[in-house]
Amino acid sequence: MSLIAVSRFSLFLLLMGYLAGCSGAKDTTRSHTLLSDGWKFSRSTDDTASATNFDDSGWEKVSIPHDWAITGPFDKEWDRQVVAIEQNNEKIPTEKTGRTGALPHIGTGWYRKTFTLPDFKPGKQALLVFDGAMSQPVVYLNGKQVGQWAYGYAYFYIDISKDLLPNQTNTLAVKLTNLPFSSRWYPGAGLYRKVSLIVKNPENFEQWGTFITTPKIDANSATVNIKAKTAGQNLTMSTRIEDANGTTVATFQNEQTAKDTFEQNLTVKAPHLWSPETPYLYTAVTELYANGTLKDVQSIKFGIRSVEYSAAKGFVLNGKATKFKGVCLHHDLGPLGAAINKSALRRQLTILKDLGCNAIRSSHNMPSIEQLELADEMGFLFLAESFDEWGKPKVENGYNLFFEQYAEKDVANLVRATRNHPSIVMWSAGNEVPDQYGAEGLVRAKFLQDVFHREDPTRPVTVGMDQVKQTMESGFGALLDIPGLNYRTHLYEDAHKAFPQGFILGSETASTISSRGVYKFPVEPAKDKNYPDHQCSSYDLESCVWSNLPEDDFILQDDKPWVIGEFVWTGFDYLGEPWPYDEHWPSRSSYFGISDLAGLPKDRYYLYRSRWNTQDETLHMLPHWNWEGREGQTTPVFVYTNYDSAELFVNGKSMGIQQKTKDKTPQHRYRLMWMDVKYEPGTVKVVAFDKDGKPVAQKEMKTAGKPHRIVLDPDVKTLKADGQDLSFVTVSVVDKNGIPCPTATNQMHFKVSGQGTYKAACNGDATSLEVFHLPTMKLFSGKLVVLVQSTQAAGDITLEVSADGLQTGSVGLKSVKP
Repeated sequence: MSLIAVSRFSLFLLLMGYLAGCSGAKDTTRSHTLLSDGWKFSRSTDDTASATNFDDSGWEKVSIPHDWAITGPFDKEWDRQVVAIEQNNEKIPTEKTGRTGALPHIGTGWYRKTFTLPDFKPGKQALLVFDGAMSQPVVYLNGKQVGQWAYGYAYFYIDISKDLLPNQTNTLAVKLTNLPFSSRWYPGAGLYRKVSLIVKNPENFEQWGTFITTPKIDANSATVNIKAKTAGQNLTMSTRIEDANGTTVATFQNEQTAKDTFEQNLTVKAPHLWSPETPYLYTAVTELYANGTLKDVQSIKFGIRSVEYSAAKGFVLNGKATKFKGVCLHHDLGPLGAAINKSALRRQLTILKDLGCNAIRSSHNMPSIEQLELADEMGFLFLAESFDEWGKPKVENGYNLFFEQYAEKDVANLVRATRNHPSIVMWSAGNEVPDQYGAEGLVRAKFLQDVFHREDPTRPVTVGMDQVKQTMESGFGALLDIPGLNYRTHLYEDAHKAFPQGFILGSETASTISSRGVYKFPVEPAKDKNYPDHQCSSYDLESCVWSNLPEDDFILQDDKPWVIGEFVWTGFDYLGEPWPYDEHWPSRSSYFGISDLAGLPKDRYYLYRSRWNTQDETLHMLPHWNWEGREGQTTPVFVYTNYDSAELFVNGKSMGIQQKTKDKTPQHRYRLMWMDVKYEPGTVKVVAFDKDGKPVAQKEMKTAGKPHRIVLDPDVKTLKADGQDLSFVTVSVVDKNGIPCPTATNQMHFKVSGQGTYKAACNGDATSLEVFHLPTMKLFSGKLVVLVQSTQAAGDITLEVSADGLQTGSVGLKSVKP
């Protein structure tokens, strides 16, 4: 088609779209309705009554996303089990508690909502879309079962076109069932991710049927390839690409060349490339016409970037060799449970950005759309994982029950729903699956990898492997696009020689354990160390029987060019898996996090930051300096810093200069350690030196007196008045001189007034049985975090925090219309 013809055709399409819009734009394109408010919830067990005839007048009113179990109470009976955990090399079954968070997620729950759809008319298509439902959802519309699924982390949709009542009240009901022994961590419960309703013309873009790639990129231009599956005949597709400012930078129109499929190639001049440093996003607006009438429109954000993996360079992004400085994340959001909240996710990623983290592995589950949107926007590489089990079980009622029937559908939906996110640079087909053993496992690994390749030929596939010797011998590791090793640092060299890919990914590393602000003596490396208070030492020298300290991975990352990066277990503490205290009660959340369950950085945060954040200064001392009763006793001082040397002073007396060195232990290469310091109250100061030996930075900490005043520090002061936005307010106490009190455990009380509500609190203590949603909690190691949520009205918000004998703290926030 000539340029003149294309121009005339474009004008024709614009005119026809305008005329169609004049006759009623709502009838010509799709509507997308979030089903978030107006739900009712019950733990009813009467299936028939709940689906059809019922009295829900006494049901709880909730909004979606919702996690029915997060309000507790904590009780070890919820998930008490006698089991030997094979992944932890256990041989003898023992009683385990807190493994899935000690919260009441097990059982059946019902959700119901009534709605009308004025836009829906017979002949249109209506899709009910679930981003995730925990778990085994059975969906009813007007008393009729219209669909079901199994996997609680899976995206799925149901065509309800034939069952929807036009211009009448419809009743949607969803039954969810969480079986006991179905997870190795806290899975949450309920409609914990978005539910939406899409109404389209019969001529439309297929759900998740559009795939955008950027196959050719150079400094002057980039080719954007768009493949779109459609429904209807005699169709034409028009596309415009907009830059981040909304300016059109490329256009294309063409008619259908194959049944149900369009393909277009557009050229973007002088492209801005997406990367963690410059997360630039374009938008593709695609319009579908039938005989000149606009029928459907979709808007998809994407990034222009190239990804490749090679033995010579490892992982290469936009032509530049890049190492993954990544963390693994479970899906729960601490005191919010599994219920997705975008502002909570944004806070997590903001903390990780300051850490210098550039990558995330969704472990061991499919990520939320919100998490991927933020990764695109804020600049994080993403390893999107699918399963923790295949056909062989880790837990009795895990995914092994559904693998044969659902695995292909679950992978296909994962890829189709998320493949346009530029942040995703790799897929994971599984984590530490017992199927690593035997020929059947090889068949399953190839099957899953082939499904990923079929749905997305542009990205490679990995599996997190813990049985490394077995996978070297069987061919399992050689089969994968990317061999991912979970721990087993002592086998990296052997694996590199055995696997043909030429590189190794640390798909899960460290599992170092610590409790924020807790320090144990003597200071020495330890495996699976238990203490009477059920805490772990924040000297960062304790790990699990299967795992290691951070430096073991640092050395591999720094010295072996064929190690392409790591994903640390974990970025944040999470509910469940309270190792090494899963045989001790109370303990109901993990100790693995670089930050605690409240999102407060542990000391280890600064160890990683000193390596990963190359833009900002890191100078951090530990432990705190409040040790009444330890006067004269050895109390080592560690400094985590991006400088190579520093001098320590205690009350003005030099403790000497320490220099990072490769000649001693791995810890001496990355930490500055004064092992013989004797405790005396007062002031500890560290002075850091540059490479020329000149003082360039200093920091000090002082012994605090008695707690005197409460201090509040919000992460944001302005909220969106949408009923969902959150401010995370860190609460701490200081003495009369303003010195922080790191050992304070005062009971705090919270009051929110104005256009906001109290949502939850968390202190990061894995042993605490205080529920998150009540407006009171004890400080742990001198701190906790209060979550204040906006209402749907604009105005001022005030949080007051009080405690017996302390000066009350208060902070003002503001809620504004989006």
